[in-house]
Amino acid sequence: MPRNIKVAIAGVGNCASALVQGVEYYRSRRNAALDGVMRQTIGGYRASDVEFVSAFDVDRRKVGRPLEEAIFAKPNNTRVFQSSLPVSNVVVQMGPEFDGIAPHMADYDDDVAFRPADLEPTDIAEALRKSGAQVLLCYLPVGSDKAVKHYAQACLEAGVAMVNCVPVFLASDPEWAQKFRDAGLPIVGDDIKSQVGATIVHRSLARLFADRGVTLDRTYQLNTAGNTDFLNMLERKRLKSKKISKTESVQSQLDERLDEADIHIGPSDYIPWQHDNKIAFIRLEGRGFGDAPLEVELRLSVQDSSNSAGVVIDALRCAKLGLDRKVGGPLEAPSAYYMKSPPRQFRDSVARDACNAFIDDIPFELPGAAPQGARVASRSSRS
Repeated sequence: MPRNIKVAIAGVGNCASALVQGVEYYRSRRNAALDGVMRQTIGGYRASDVEFVSAFDVDRRKVGRPLEEAIFAKPNNTRVFQSSLPVSNVVVQMGPEFDGIAPHMADYDDDVAFRPADLEPTDIAEALRKSGAQVLLCYLPVGSDKAVKHYAQACLEAGVAMVNCVPVFLASDPEWAQKFRDAGLPIVGDDIKSQVGATIVHRSLARLFADRGVTLDRTYQLNTAGNTDFLNMLERKRLKSKKISKTESVQSQLDERLDEADIHIGPSDYIPWQHDNKIAFIRLEGRGFGDAPLEVELRLSVQDSSNSAGVVIDALRCAKLGLDRKVGGPLEAPSAYYMKSPPRQFRDSVARDACNAFIDDIPFELPGAAPQGARVASRSSRS
């Protein structure tokens, strides 16, 4: 039987909280009770086989506390669905701050904003080696370009795979992709899709228009929430990569790109009382048979962090599967299915089939020429 997947977490925020709760929540559940999990086993690994061995943050209310306590500390405000957690023996360590905290956070109350600890940062690579971590899960705030790359470099030095959940381009950047390839380490990235979130719904609707012969003239996606992710993104300069990631994810599903003036996708505002409830408003305008106008408006309400964790739990297991098979560099099929900005975009139906082929170790021909060194499937028995 496979051993546990030893996971390190960079950023003990709402998403980490939902994931840590979820691993324990599904530990004793089987078959029908596994509602909410896309795939029960991946390479023999179950959702409950994730073991957290180290964690890093910069907030003074989390650093120095056990992980099972830190995930419930302020400013986290995600839904609590598994309050009883085992003792992990993992104490949150001080990470490097770099560009991880937006200056405007200082203007908000302690309960909703980050408050950095006055401590020297840990040597991340050394901490990863000591913990025995196999996969690092990056949950840093949007706009933390220097900090994310610091953790990525630590992974390369420590021999640890990476799942990059944020819109800092690593797996989709040829230089960083080659670094992971040269190190023989898998990376799944970049920028996690939610299980049923605004991006995957928007992509599906945009593709539906094209598949049904309807011309898409213009579209927008507006999002609001009251968590630290949306508070952080009030600083518009931090949004550049996020807007690129979300916009290109939808553009990739169109046969012809929309002009920039005709597509608007991105976080819109921070509404404190929404907490971790994210509400998305999606509108598409097009023309069908006889040039008849067609409009779609949709309101989507989700628990943002749980929605993310439902995908991360699979991405982590695929990263470990890549390690087991000694695959270095971006895992193209899992990245295309789980991430907004993968090395290569495909239609979601193709990405799903390719990802399943990777997991089940069956050949799958990706559309177009694969980049040199890319690998879709490897040795393994069907999970």
